[in-house]
Amino acid sequence: MRGISLDARAWESLLTRMGCYGLHLERLSKDQMELMTREARALGMEVYHTEPDFGGQGMFILGEGRRLVEMAERCSGSPLLSEMGEELRRSLGHLQLSHYRFHCGEWTLELGQRTALMGVLNITPDSFSDGGRFFHRERAIAHGARLIEEGCDILDIGGESTRPDSEPISAEEELQRVLPPLRSLVKMGVPISVDTYKPEVARATLEEGACLINDISGLRFHPSLANVVAKAGAGLVIMHMKGTPKDMQKDPRYDSLMDEVFHYFQEGIALAESAGVRPDGILIDPGLGFGKTLAHNLTLLRRLREFKSLGKPILIGPSRKSFIGKVLDLPAEDRLEGTAAAVAWAACHGASMVRVHDVKEMKRVAAMIDALRDGS
Repeated sequence: MRGISLDARAWESLLTRMGCYGLHLERLSKDQMELMTREARALGMEVYHTEPDFGGQGMFILGEGRRLVEMAERCSGSPLLSEMGEELRRSLGHLQLSHYRFHCGEWTLELGQRTALMGVLNITPDSFSDGGRFFHRERAIAHGARLIEEGCDILDIGGESTRPDSEPISAEEELQRVLPPLRSLVKMGVPISVDTYKPEVARATLEEGACLINDISGLRFHPSLANVVAKAGAGLVIMHMKGTPKDMQKDPRYDSLMDEVFHYFQEGIALAESAGVRPDGILIDPGLGFGKTLAHNLTLLRRLREFKSLGKPILIGPSRKSFIGKVLDLPAEDRLEGTAAAVAWAACHGASMVRVHDVKEMKRVAAMIDALRDGS
């Protein structure tokens, strides 16, 4: 809205009149701008040019989905616009995807037929919602087994707390926490994910049977992590985070939240795939609570479906997060209903998998929402 100097009422009127599809184009040459403007207006779409200080030369095009399909065809036939036409065609195709075949190690998961659940096992003394409860080996194994029995599709094991203002630990300490329970839990019949950004932790846990690395840094902290994942044939979660756990919640700001997160994913996906990570072995996670205010988290959930245009299944982790506490004015241990509402919303707006602490309850929520959404 700021980029095209359009007030809120006019924006809402346009969306109501023209449908929900909007195309944001950046870094265009003058000739591309002029030709794209003519093509869009010829198809009856609304065109607005962004201000010079809003990411350089760019434009917004608003119109019905079928008009954007026609636009993709017309652009593909023009040497000047062919690259944009092909990208638009791919993006529109990705938005229609409802099923993904996700590969991680020796496992293949059919995502989208129902909402998949990733169970959370924190083997830490200081995680925000359950710090210390499962810090000892036997307790960790027992709780992991319980989450598997309750029906999680993937078990996500973490040995370092990444709550706001947390301090990092060494790879050696992280492995001392994670490896003993991991060696028992890999035998229990579900894929095991490890929540780490350290290449040495990823390498050791993948060798012990883990098949997915959940990187909160989206390969920013250690780009070489992508090579470790690729060599093992494992899957990768690229999560968005602004800053580090130590400083991420100290007044996080964005010029354009969706643009920044979208570009972050584009760069992370390109880095992962160039290192050899399978294109069908990548999940993206907007990172609720990681460098986000309440408004940022709610915006990401409301506009979650837009990330489907990247062609990757979406993982979302709302479980017991502070934004739920702020809305409901409740502590972490009383956020079950708020988590259920966020899980239901995410499942209806593009998420293929949800990361949760309360597997039994959220599995029921997901099953009911899937039936309501799909009619069966």
